Order: sequence, then structure tokens, then C-alpha cells
Amino acid sequence: MEKIKDFKLHIIAFVLVVISEFIGLRSFQVGPGTALLLPMLYALIIGMFLGPKFLKIVNEEEMSLASTYIGITVLMLTAKMGFNIGPNIEVIASSGLPLVLQELGNFGTIFFALPVAVLLGLDREAIGATFSIAREGSLAIIGDVYGLDTPEGQGVMGVYICGTLFGAIYFGLMAGFLPSILPLHPYALAMACGTGSASMMSASSGALAATFPAMETEIIAFAAASNLLTSATGLYASLFVGLPMTNKLYEIVKGRKAKKAEEAA
Repeated sequence: MEKIKDFKLHIIAFVLVVISEFIGLRSFQVGPGTALLLPMLYALIIGMFLGPKFLKIVNEEEMSLASTYIGITVLMLTAKMGFNIGPNIEVIASSGLPLVLQELGNFGTIFFALPVAVLLGLDREAIGATFSIAREGSLAIIGDVYGLDTPEGQGVMGVYICGTLFGAIYFGLMAGFLPSILPLHPYALAMACGTGSASMMSASSGALAATFPAMETEIIAFAAASNLLTSATGLYASLFVGLPMTNKLYEIVKGRKAKKAEEAA
């Protein structure tokens, strides 16, 4: 019986992939930005309606069984990232100090996002949600260190899904109007487009290139190099710096919140 359920899940996954790839990549203008809709987005939305609360094609037991495959697929994605990084190591080495230092900006979000997450009532979920931008590499880290069925895993999966649904649209819009309010060089903004997510980088660099058409080639090059560098170093930076830093900050913020609650009582 277990094998039959397993076979059913594989068939459903295959059908979702075929439908999503058939729809393909779609883009449209939203104000000054460009929004990209990726096949993964269609698969997520269709899959949401297959559960027990809607079409009931998949029940709770089958959903639990399907969750065990997440770790396997994430490992495959991480291996693919490694294969992409190796041949381009010379590009990374020649990108210069500014591209290396821009990686430090990724840690800044920890200090802004984690206190807000704790204040909103999240516990250990806040660690998984805020230690990184929560893309494929982040899933692999949390899955290996804590497991994706833990509170930390729920946090990173929640942000991963939100990033898939809204990330490209948000980044495209931001890149469309930030040049008009920030006194930064287009190359600096192009470097900021490289977050380690291909969809977000494409959306933001495309909108930025449309704002500065004379620098389109250079903007795309800087964004791609930054994205490659973030993909290469971000995994290790998140594992050895970002995650320990988030855990430490979580203990501090959580301790202060508990202390204030005791004083109020």
C-alpha cells in the first residue's frame, strides 16, 4: 500500500512539472518594474489546491510522505549549485573586493528581521526564517542541521515559499524605483541584484537595465557576477557565520523579551 501511495505522488509531481513547464516563464510590467512568473510558482499554486482542504486529491498521510522527499531534492539542487560554481571560480576571483564585501550586506538583514520575527510571536521558526534569504542552499543547511520538519525548518520553508511567490515581483519593483531615490552608482545597484536567486536577479537587473539602457550590458554583467559570488560564498557564509550569529541574537532577543514579560507581571 505504501508503494502505491509513493507511485501516486510521483505521478502527481510529474503532471505538475509538465503543466508548469508548458505554461513556461511569463513576465509583465508592474509600474517601473518587471514581474517574472516562474514554472515553480505554478507548481506551488496548483499543489496547494490538491490538498485535503480543497480538491482532496492528496490526503494528510500522503502529504506527510511527500515531505520526506524535500531533503533529497534539496541535496540534488545543492550539488547542482556546486557544479555551477566550480567552472566559474576564475570569474569569482577576478570580480574584485567590492563584490566580496557586498556579501556582508546579507548579514545585515539578520539584525533587522529576527527581532521583528520574535516580537511577532515566532520562536525557533525565526532562526530558519531570518538567517539568510532562504533559497535552495538555505534549505539544505537547515535540513542538515535541524531537519525540515522542525520549527527552524518550518521557518525557512515559509520564507522560501514567500520568496518564490513574491520575491521576483518585489525585487523587480524595488530595482525600478530605487535609482530615483538613492544616490548610488548603477553598478552598485547592479551588485545588489545578485542575491543568490536567479529569478530575483533576473527581475531586478532587468528593471535596472531598463532604467539605465546605456549601461545595460555592464549592469547585467555585474548582477550576474554578484549572483554567482553570492551562490558560491553564501552557502558557507550562512552556515559558518549567519546561522551561529542568528542563534546568538535569538537568545539575546528572546531573553530580553522574557525579562520584560517578568517585569510586567
